[in-house]
Formats: sequence, C-alpha cells, structure tokens
Amino acid sequence: MTRHRYLIIVALCLTHGLLASGTSAEDGPVQLKIGDEAPSWKDLVGTDDEKHSLTDLTDKQVVVICFTCNSCPYSVDYEDRMIEFYRKFRERKEGIALIAINANIKPAERLDRMKERAKAKAFPFPYLMDETQEVAASYGANFTPEFFVLNKDRRIVYMGALDDQTQADKVEQRFVELAVEAALKNELPATTTNPARGCSIPYKRTKR
Repeated sequence: MTRHRYLIIVALCLTHGLLASGTSAEDGPVQLKIGDEAPSWKDLVGTDDEKHSLTDLTDKQVVVICFTCNSCPYSVDYEDRMIEFYRKFRERKEGIALIAINANIKPAERLDRMKERAKAKAFPFPYLMDETQEVAASYGANFTPEFFVLNKDRRIVYMGALDDQTQADKVEQRFVELAVEAALKNELPATTTNPARGCSIPYKRTKR
C-alpha cells in the first residue's frame, strides 16, 4: 500500500469514526488474557451456506481467528496477506486453520455481500457471519482486522495485529506466524499481544 493510499484510508476512517481508538465498545467486548480458554462458538453461517463451529476443528493443532469485515479499508488491504498466510500453512501436517468472522452490522456486511466479497477474492478459508456479535464480544475483539491464535488446548497464545506494519511492503515482524510456530511447540511466542490496527467494530448498544 502506498503512502498516498494509506493517508486516504486514515482520512476515511476518521471521517466515519472508524479508526481504532483503543477503547472497548459500551456493553460490548470482555477483556481476555493470554492463557485464557478461548470462548467456544457454534453454528455460525458461512459464505458457503454451511454452519461452522469451533468444535469442527478438533483435528487442527492451531486455530487462527480473524475478526474482519467487507467495508473497513484496513480489512480490505489485509485480505491478500490473509490469503498468503493461509497458503503458507495449509499443507502443514500439524493442521492449522484460519477462520474469518464478520461481526459488523452495516448493510455492506450482510451475508449476501460477504458472499460477493469471498467470491471476488476467492477466499480459501471460511468466512463466517457473527450476526448477534456475541462471538466477537466474547473474544474482546474491538477492531477489524484483529487476530487471535489458539493452541491445541484452545487457549489464547496471541491476540492483536497480524504483523508490525500497515503497509505490506514494510513488514518486518509477522506476529501471527510467529505465534503459530510457537503454539506448535506448545510454547508462547516472544510477542503475545500487539495492538490491532483498523476500524472499530460497531457494537449494538443496549437500553438501560
């Protein structure tokens, strides 16, 4: 991503109140810690019209969950990196899964629009709809994209950004990849958290 494109994205996010602010949405996410058991989820409908659950992945040593969406410019810019990550790890004998989950509630995030996006980009990984936002809230996800790496015991070993740079050509540290490699050794990565960069998930407010 060029610097000009980056500045345009920042401007768009600020204009629409989307840029990550570092605060949790009211009545929204909890705050998980490294080592916590990953919240389970079930029957999330995907762009393949199938229902998906975390328990479907018992044959996977490591599960990477990414909360993302269609319309956040940051999420869009990270799609190619996610596809690259999937292709890099898909043949590993240990079994590594990448699951994309959309908890946003705008019209641009409807399942039919998710299907269009998944088809246009030929997503090789499941893209699921969290219509109630309960899954995203249970993980404490605030931004898109935001990643969580789960080890074989389904405990969280990393959460935050995919890597250390918004611009793909400047990336030096690939936090999620390093976390996956550590999890396969039943270890914690050197970096267990790194702030996610992106757009805020617009959680529904409840009346008091």
